[in-house]
Amino acid sequence: MVRKIARRTEVNKARRSRVRTFVRKVEEAIAAGDKSAAQEALRSAQPELMRAVTKGVMHKNTSARKVSRLSARVKAMG
Repeated sequence: MVRKIARRTEVNKARRSRVRTFVRKVEEAIAAGDKSAAQEALRSAQPELMRAVTKGVMHKNTSARKVSRLSARVKAMG
């Protein structure tokens, strides 16, 4: 049982890290002021965030909130 938990933890850690990477790419594009790159990064980050939900890494509302906030910030760009 302990080994199984350890294995799950590793997998989940990798998934969480992957999601953070995708979100960070959006953040960096927003900071750079590159709207087209930000939109592209957001388009690739959305399914990744939703996949984290189906895999049980993240709660559905957490994922939805992150997508919502990121898309609002991208939309607000000049």
